[in-house]
Amino acid sequence: MTYTVPERIRQLYDQVSDFVEDRIIPQEKLLLDETSPESESIRAQLMNEAKEEGLWALGHPESMGGGGLSWLDYAYINEVIGRSDPAMNILGTYSVQTCVMIDAVADEWQRENVLLPAVRGEHHVAFAVTEPGAASSDPTNITTTAYLDGDEWVVDGRKWYTSGATTSEWLCVMCRTEGEDVPRHHRFSMILVPSEAEGFHVERDIFVMGTHSNHPECSYRDVRVPKGYLLGKRGGGFELFQTRLAPARLTNCMRWIGQAQRAFDLMCNRINTRELRDGALLATKQLMQFYVYQSYTEIQAARLMVLDAAEKMDQGSQGRVEISAAKTYAANMLQSVLDRAIQVHGALGVCDDTPLERMYRFARIYRIVDGPDEVHIERVGKEILKIYRDGGRWGFSER
Repeated sequence: MTYTVPERIRQLYDQVSDFVEDRIIPQEKLLLDETSPESESIRAQLMNEAKEEGLWALGHPESMGGGGLSWLDYAYINEVIGRSDPAMNILGTYSVQTCVMIDAVADEWQRENVLLPAVRGEHHVAFAVTEPGAASSDPTNITTTAYLDGDEWVVDGRKWYTSGATTSEWLCVMCRTEGEDVPRHHRFSMILVPSEAEGFHVERDIFVMGTHSNHPECSYRDVRVPKGYLLGKRGGGFELFQTRLAPARLTNCMRWIGQAQRAFDLMCNRINTRELRDGALLATKQLMQFYVYQSYTEIQAARLMVLDAAEKMDQGSQGRVEISAAKTYAANMLQSVLDRAIQVHGALGVCDDTPLERMYRFARIYRIVDGPDEVHIERVGKEILKIYRDGGRWGFSER
């Protein structure tokens, strides 16, 4: 492992960094304004430029038309992309975890009609698991059902926080397809549902942390889809779900580090330039120096945890402990760094003259999505204690 950007991807890293800093961030407010008629045309133009310059879908495997970066190399690149939320779509990185999941089991029709167009950015595929009223930290709690009626699956249920559902052509829907006689983790299947299917409705866009989120609540009322829209094997939904979770958690961590870096830059520049009544700068205050120290150590620790987890995945490991620890630590780190940056900016930090207030709101959400803190903390503890129970030890330098 190297702690700095490896030479093999240095040029690519610089290209992506320049693209984000020079072309995306200057138009970030406009890109985030979904009511603006210019937003979509600017986004489409930037997407085309990214494709022309070879910066598109860098983390997707080459076999599906992506850049084929290893997880470790992608960690460095995605950290830069994470500095701006619109960059995820503009550079085609948003779909990597769902595409990796579909690729693991897709038949030829699914690959040609669902997977490859999603990689190319021609359409979006949403992932529908979470339900209102169900403890989604354990996906086996879901109640949405599907049963076979001849050559069709009939889907009934309700999902919410289905990211991107209002702009997606397809949804991967986690459904209960088996009865009580089947082991709990084999009762669920993943079924592809086109958004134009009769009986599918976007009920409302959930207003989250002061913003319209595009994480809507959706209903499925006698939605009929062909039998061939089953993704993978019947009863294999939970296992397939797991193939998406590790990449999703890790790629999120990569981006959160990029956001923390951006907040750190803003905070340090503010401390070095903000004058006090006596003409002194904030930088002369020990408390401000402590803020910098705290943020530096937290960001650096999170980076090393993410790089370590990425290397483990490249080696074929599930990295259950490493990814759970990194996900929890990175989400909390981001919230802490942003909190200090806002405090240093004062009134400027809580208005949209800087990106900090928006980043802060979403940082709080990150401690819940893809498994809340409590689930990951419990997993890390249980996995490590199991090793000791069986007579082993967790050797930090040996793993």
